[in-house]
This record gives sequence, structure tokens and C-alpha cells, in this order.
Amino acid sequence: MSENIIQNKKNPIVFILDVDGVMTPGNFFYSADGKVMKIFGADDNDALSILSKFLEIRFITGDRKGFNISQARIERDMGFKLDLVSTVKRLDWINDRYDLSQVIYMGDGIFDHYVMKNILYSIAPVNADKTAKKHADFVTERAGGDRAAAEAALHIMNKFFEAYNPESPLDSKMDLSGEWIT
Repeated sequence: MSENIIQNKKNPIVFILDVDGVMTPGNFFYSADGKVMKIFGADDNDALSILSKFLEIRFITGDRKGFNISQARIERDMGFKLDLVSTVKRLDWINDRYDLSQVIYMGDGIFDHYVMKNILYSIAPVNADKTAKKHADFVTERAGGDRAAAEAALHIMNKFFEAYNPESPLDSKMDLSGEWIT
């Protein structure tokens, strides 16, 4: 489906990313009290912030017990929307909210190919499940939690919008994670 839609020049309007395995390496840290920590990679927020001027950025996770951890990073720190969506209900959830022919999705799990087969464009990190990688239109060189989302964001800009130019000055109105006041 993806090739036909791209040839028709349908523009994407949203980039939906899975959290665990894309923004993180997919590991969970447990104590006797349960899930206590996740690792999130560097640079993903900045690249996604640059991409957000072209389309909506949205995150989903199926991790009910670690939702508050993901929420701290995605919503509070990065300022993007996060929804709790079962891994087996994602295609229905996306279809209820968006025209599938305008969705870019990045996932890594064993059920993500069900989404990838039915949308405009799909991306998987290099360490994704083999079925997800097989159905992805683009596989990053970086692993989830190791700048894979940043690589994907720059790829999307190049493919659908305008390529990121590291020689041009940054937009002074853009909120980037590396920006802080002394």
C-alpha cells in the first residue's frame, strides 16, 4: 500500500511513535516494588521538535504499569501527547483518529506490522522484531533508545518535506531540549 500512496503524493499529517523499543531500548528496570525506570535516548526530542513544524508528533505505549514513567519523559519533558493503546488495537485506534493514508508510524514489536502494512509510511529501528523490519518502509541504522527516533525524524523531513540543513541557523522560536537559561 505504501508505494501507491507515495506515488499519489498524499502528504503525511501525523508521525506516531511507539515508546518502548523506539524511544527506549525496550528494557524495564524492576525493584521489589515493581517497574521503576526506563532509559530514553539522547537527541530524539530535538529532532522531533524540528519535525513538528511539518506534522503532528504523537506517542503511544502499551505499557500500562510503566505509563507514568513514559508520561514523565514524553509529556512533561518533551511536551508531546502520549496515549495508552494496546499493542493489538493500534490499527483500530489510529484509524479512528486519522486517515491511514496520511500516517507515518514507527514501531518495533511483534504486532507492529499490522499497522505498518496499512498506512502511508512505516519505520522500524534496527533492533526491531524481524517482522516489523520486513514490513517497514525504512529501517534506521540506530537502535531504539540510541537516536533511532532522531534518525527517523530527519529521514521523514528529507523524504516528505525539506531536508534538515545543519548549516542553517535554528529557528529561534523552537523549543529544544538542549536549550536552557543560566
